Amino acid sequence: MSHPQSSADKSLPDPHVDATDEFYRLLVANTSEGLLTLDETSTIVFANPAIEEILGYAPETLVGRSKLDIVPDRLEEAHERGFQTYLETGERTIDWDGIELPALHKDGHEIPVTISVCEHEYDGQRLFTGLFRDVSDLKARERRLEEQNEQLERFARTLTHDLRNPLNVVQGYASLPVDEVGQDELDEIAFAAARMETLIENVLALTREGETIGATEPVELEEIATDSWQWVNTDDAELVVESSGTVLADRSRLGSLFENCYRNAVDHGGSAVTVTVGELGGKPGFYVEDDGDGLPDDDRDPFERGVTTAEDGTGLGLAIVERIATAHDWTVDVGAGTDGGARFEFVTSL
Repeated sequence: MSHPQSSADKSLPDPHVDATDEFYRLLVANTSEGLLTLDETSTIVFANPAIEEILGYAPETLVGRSKLDIVPDRLEEAHERGFQTYLETGERTIDWDGIELPALHKDGHEIPVTISVCEHEYDGQRLFTGLFRDVSDLKARERRLEEQNEQLERFARTLTHDLRNPLNVVQGYASLPVDEVGQDELDEIAFAAARMETLIENVLALTREGETIGATEPVELEEIATDSWQWVNTDDAELVVESSGTVLADRSRLGSLFENCYRNAVDHGGSAVTVTVGELGGKPGFYVEDDGDGLPDDDRDPFERGVTTAEDGTGLGLAIVERIATAHDWTVDVGAGTDGGARFEFVTSL
């Protein structure tokens, strides 16, 4: 027959209590989120292994130290004042349920973390345990999203402006009496319509040029560079191909890359520009170079959507070029050409 445990039997182990304690010890030790426990003097009395991944400190090296050791200098006073206010009045000066704050890493840089705090008592001691979660990746994604949204807004403004100009031309001539519309006016309407078509095609191309590519194959640079030239309105521009090599690529996407490089050269270098395609010396890859006016003397990224110096430019072509290169895992650099124009270098595997 079993008997309930009496006060005189406290020295005897309770297997149920031991099992529960062991469960919680394993839970705390293996959680991916950091845990720190403080006493009423802001001294750290416990740290779990995951805290090292977040703050760089081995857990045993934090025990006995002040919590201010992991607080940026500029926030120490506010932390201490808020904690004392709570101890004295019970009033919380911050949200204890997942507040975002910077923590100080062992090497001195700040880490954005969310902290959830709970108060509890152990052996008559008033304790405070904080659950730490590193949100560095989340903040980086938020910054990238904000940058993309800003680029999208600039792109939308540019596209709206660029579409409005040819649309105004069409509307203006369409409002004329029929007997006043001659061949010159019809030519202007056709040119404006072609301009709008180019804008629409560029937008569609930009949305298609994602992070992936189709099947790759060895593509002869001379062949693809020459074939792509015929699809661009190059006027009196000249193409010179100085390459007999091959590149492993998605043929269709590579053709689009060359076409947009050519359009950029003609748009900025004039109808008589010379465009040269060749292999890079000393490293695998190829270049596209022109002898036009070169890059603008400002700090704008030429690959950013909407950036253009041509009066009728869309600012989309080079954004498409960069997307195609990135999809192939190539790097692309832009600089001054040999004869003063622009030079785009694509480092890849030939």
